[in-house]
Amino acid sequence: MRYLADAFIAARLLTIGLVALALAIGAPDTASASSRIKDIVEFEGVRENQLVGYGLVVGLNKTGDTLKDGGFTKQSLKSMLNRMGVKPTEDGLESKNVAAVMITASLPAFARQGNRIDVTVSALGDAGDLEGGTLLVTPLMGADGEVYAVAQGQVGVAGFTASAEASSVTRGVPTTGRIANGAIVEREIGFDLANMDTVKLSLRSPDFTTARRVAQAINKFLDEPAAKPSDPSTVHVSVPAKYDRNVVNLLTDIEQLRIKPDQIARVVIDERSGIIVMGQDVRVSTVAIAQGNLTIRITETPEVSQPNAFSETGETVVVPRSNISVDDDDQNRMAVLKTGVTLQDLVNSLNALGLGPRDMISILQAIKAAGALQADIEVM
Repeated sequence: MRYLADAFIAARLLTIGLVALALAIGAPDTASASSRIKDIVEFEGVRENQLVGYGLVVGLNKTGDTLKDGGFTKQSLKSMLNRMGVKPTEDGLESKNVAAVMITASLPAFARQGNRIDVTVSALGDAGDLEGGTLLVTPLMGADGEVYAVAQGQVGVAGFTASAEASSVTRGVPTTGRIANGAIVEREIGFDLANMDTVKLSLRSPDFTTARRVAQAINKFLDEPAAKPSDPSTVHVSVPAKYDRNVVNLLTDIEQLRIKPDQIARVVIDERSGIIVMGQDVRVSTVAIAQGNLTIRITETPEVSQPNAFSETGETVVVPRSNISVDDDDQNRMAVLKTGVTLQDLVNSLNALGLGPRDMISILQAIKAAGALQADIEVM
């Protein structure tokens, strides 16, 4: 009896475990349907700034700009040498080891003096390859014309090119390179985040419902009406007393809150590649769809006709052979989509017609023109 009781208990435990596992598998993952506020908003002042500069890359293996015709590269090289006390002659400026380049970089938010940032170096003239070159000291300026960083260093190029008399091969882009930690920040962009009284959150995808949900989540966490949406893309948050002079902690707590972003029904189409992306809220009213193409194929297979061996009469001629076939897609049928079908129903119905991406694009545009597609179509 004891063994029977133990077996009964083990069976019950196994049954409970299987039921719990089934519930766990079947239950919707609410966390996966939500997003952190950190991932859908930008905080005021926490942003990058673009920098740009003009400089020279030296040390190339005869793959630099052509200097014999003059131009900006020759003028830049002559000006640089003059500043260093060197007076070059015209015959001494025929080198193929120098290239004029543009340098671009992004200055991170709150970058301090002495911090290093990556830079991208791109050929400006007719240089063929920047491999092995060294960028000379180049100031990087912001949109206001002020110098914020200075770049210099060895250029790393991922691409390469090789050529011979009859052929050549190029992989990647050898005229663009990168210098890791190639620029030093010299000027800071002032922004007093810690002493702010109000913080603005900017939604990356503006939406009334999402802005309201962000404000509600923040107010629930702070237990006071501190957040208020002012428009579909902006939420104003008044800094509570417990976070006074400590806005960093406030933003750290806010960005970890989770909400479910809302979005409008949209169909995005890339006609060049045939890619179609549809949101889950796309709906279709009752509509009938039929698709058929008339295809006529003409195949020419010419044959050679010649007389028998040792024949004294006749001649060798080319006899045309033509084969014409007509395909009117008579196997395709008309599909009826009922009111309010989901994205999965729409895709299944279009696939049932044997359509490819190109045909789907035309049909979606036709459904939209008929007023039956309850979504926006965005053509890239």
